[in-house]
Amino acid sequence: MFFTYLRRELRRRRKAALVVASGLALGIALVIIVSSVSAGMSKAQDKVLESLYGLGTDMTVTKAAAAPGSGSERPKFKFDAKDSDDDTTQSTDRVMVQGFQTLAATTVGQVGKQEGVADAVGGLSLTVMKVDGQFKRGEFRQREGTSGGGQGGPGGGSGDGGGPQGEVRGGGASFDVNSFTVYGTDVTKQGLGPLTSSKITSGRTFKTTETDGAVAVVDAAYAKEKKLTTGRTVTISGTAFTVIGVSTADSGDAAADVYLPLTRAQTLADAKEKITTVYVKATGSQQIDGVKSAIQKNIPGTTVTTSADLADTVSGSLSTASDLASSVGKWLSIAVLVAAFLVAGLLTSSAVSRRVREFGTLKALGWKSGRVTRQVIGEALVNGLMGGVLGIAVGLAGAYIVTAISPTLTAQLGSSGGGRNGGMGGGPGGGMGGPGRQTASKALDIALTAPVALSTILLAVGLAVAGGLVAGAFGGWRASRLRPADALRRVE
Repeated sequence: MFFTYLRRELRRRRKAALVVASGLALGIALVIIVSSVSAGMSKAQDKVLESLYGLGTDMTVTKAAAAPGSGSERPKFKFDAKDSDDDTTQSTDRVMVQGFQTLAATTVGQVGKQEGVADAVGGLSLTVMKVDGQFKRGEFRQREGTSGGGQGGPGGGSGDGGGPQGEVRGGGASFDVNSFTVYGTDVTKQGLGPLTSSKITSGRTFKTTETDGAVAVVDAAYAKEKKLTTGRTVTISGTAFTVIGVSTADSGDAAADVYLPLTRAQTLADAKEKITTVYVKATGSQQIDGVKSAIQKNIPGTTVTTSADLADTVSGSLSTASDLASSVGKWLSIAVLVAAFLVAGLLTSSAVSRRVREFGTLKALGWKSGRVTRQVIGEALVNGLMGGVLGIAVGLAGAYIVTAISPTLTAQLGSSGGGRNGGMGGGPGGGMGGPGRQTASKALDIALTAPVALSTILLAVGLAVAGGLVAGAFGGWRASRLRPADALRRVE
């Protein structure tokens, strides 16, 4: 009897049911779209952080920033004076530790002993500045109308002032400055660190036995620029390194242009047993904060940066959109849901008011108030479920459209005190890899997607049921107050 009456009443009041369901569907669809876009923002931000950290890395440990001016030095380049008539090309380079500050290699072991640390590995970030060019000898030319020796004797001076009767023209110097980054990786632990955010697309990666090998892996963009392929060589500070592989960053820019075994990188920079960064993996996400606190307490003079810290440095349209989705979008969804629930409740209550004669007659025929209330709640619950189905369909369609369009967002990474490396112009005052060891600003383009999780669908179903119950509560309260006499007053 309950379902028969329910089906008949819903069929009779299809327009009213559609209005209630549509209101709930709007709120539910908005919740699905905002939730899926927020998930897409989080996924995009993870891609950005992977380009800095590397897969599996939860935090980095670097040397605490020193006072401005301490521990830094300006790069110096020396060239030989040439007496020959040939314009000989000269070349020299300078290998510098990014940020000019290092940690002892033993710090890796100290970090690895902290509770909650699953693995730790050290790395050395370097900048190579290479200068190539030549000096050109100037030519001495006499002024017109003067003799070779001049009137002043062998010195070429004039009869009146003894000055030269000619001038030097031409000459000068032309030099090209090339800068690229080098990362020294521990080849015995290649599952952690920046190189893991790239994949080998040509050749191979390092072997664990190549700890001091003259081999290199180069980034694809750098290899294209310098026309490097596997088997070619890269010369750094007079040492030729054979290219064994070409890597392509999974997202954004690569961590470095050239990757070398850590021992070789330390030798080039005259930084034996030194590293710039310790990459740390925690045993679980719940232990990250505890590990950070333990390292800061037990290993003084270090700065610990987690992915959450780096996320705060991400700016640009990705950050703006993320803020809108998490703040404006969330509150807008809540406001629309509350409004939809209230409207559904008021419409259901109004519908009960128009059915006074019907419910009054049913009570006169023996229906209890509880039965009438259950009937009203049942109708409202069905309307809520209809709204849920419609809202899920609209929400999934909206998420699909966002994913299909894949709008591009820009993530600006800049000035992170604990980033993977110090960049050119990264320090306070704009110095080259200054004492702050802050990461050079760079922009990454990320395609936005809107993945819909099962939990989001379950949330939508819960909201549909809740909306139906709220509407049913309004209508049921109204129906329970009706009396058979109310129906008799409306009989013509």
